Amino acid sequence: MKRLLTLDSQNYTDEMPVFEKHTVRAVIIRDGLIAMQQSGTGEYKIPGGGVENGESREETLIREVREETGLLVMPETIKEIGEILELREDLFTPGIKYICHSYFYLCDAREETVETEMTESEIMKGFHPVWASFEEIVRTNEKVGQAVCSERDTSFIRLLKEGLVDL
Repeated sequence: MKRLLTLDSQNYTDEMPVFEKHTVRAVIIRDGLIAMQQSGTGEYKIPGGGVENGESREETLIREVREETGLLVMPETIKEIGEILELREDLFTPGIKYICHSYFYLCDAREETVETEMTESEIMKGFHPVWASFEEIVRTNEKVGQAVCSERDTSFIRLLKEGLVDL
C-alpha cells in the first residue's frame, strides 16, 4: 500500500525493543461529510482499529466500523487509499519503540445502522458516531485534539481536504 505520510516523533532509540501494530481506518463520505467518532471533549477520530490474529484488514475494517459507528460496510466498496506510519516511544510502556501502520480505506456503508459496541475506554471518553465536514474536523482537532490519534487523523483529513490523496 502506498505510504501517504510518516509521523516520526524521534523520541526513541534504535536500541529499544519494538512493539509493532497494524490498524485500519475507514473513510466513509456522504454528502460531503465523513463518518467519524467524536469524543466528549469534541475531538474527532476516524473509525477503525487494530487487526486481530487471523483477521484480514478488510474483516477488521468491517468489524471496527460496525463496533464504533453502527455502520455496516459494504465489502464490495472497499478500496485502498494509503498508509500513515507512526514512530515514537510507546505512550504506555516507556523504553519501547512503537511502530504503527495505519491503513486507510475508502468504503461505503448501508443506510441501515446497528447498535454500537464501543470499548470501555471509548465509552468513558464519551465517543459517539457523527458525520462532520473536513473543515470542522481539522478546526476542532487543532483546538482540542489531545490524543496521538488526533495528529494522525487530522493530518490525513488535511491531505484529503487539500486534494493530495486520490479517492
